[in-house]
Amino acid sequence: MPIVHIDLIAGRSQEQLKNLVKDVTDAVSKNTGAPAEHIHVILSEMQKNRYSVGGVLKSDEEAE
Repeated sequence: MPIVHIDLIAGRSQEQLKNLVKDVTDAVSKNTGAPAEHIHVILSEMQKNRYSVGGVLKSDEEAE
């Protein structure tokens, strides 16, 4: 049972998230042989003020 964890910054539409989990499921199934119904995809969305790159919050990048 493959389990895929994906961390994302919040803001994508429901349609984008549906397409993402479908595409990831298809790719994992194709490359592992696991049936799609056994593949788990966990999406974790975070706010921009809870994620940083190089010590700078993503929320602060927009202010610059």
